[in-house]
Amino acid sequence: MRRQENGDHVDDPSEDALFDLISELNDSDNTFVVIQPDEDDPAWFASVAVLDEGGYETVLRDSARREHKVTTDTNIGEIAHDLILWLAARDFPGRPTRQRGTLHNTA
Repeated sequence: MRRQENGDHVDDPSEDALFDLISELNDSDNTFVVIQPDEDDPAWFASVAVLDEGGYETVLRDSARREHKVTTDTNIGEIAHDLILWLAARDFPGRPTRQRGTLHNTA
């Protein structure tokens, strides 16, 4: 789920959708976007905010994995790409969980 300062939300955004959402940010009335699971106490979130001096600040936080990373960048494409990779490793309510296991050679 994604939430913007203006209250809009999108379920399970794609890299293209993230690029569009970040492109729509401005320094007056739509200054940030937050991506987090749609639950009362989410274990993780990602946010992108417009910086006064230009560019964007990205915050990635996952309390279950003890991750907290803050970066700045000006390239929206790189931000969207990095976000989609980070989000792919998170658990979303209603999305099948990834299976982790060992491949066995049956030959």
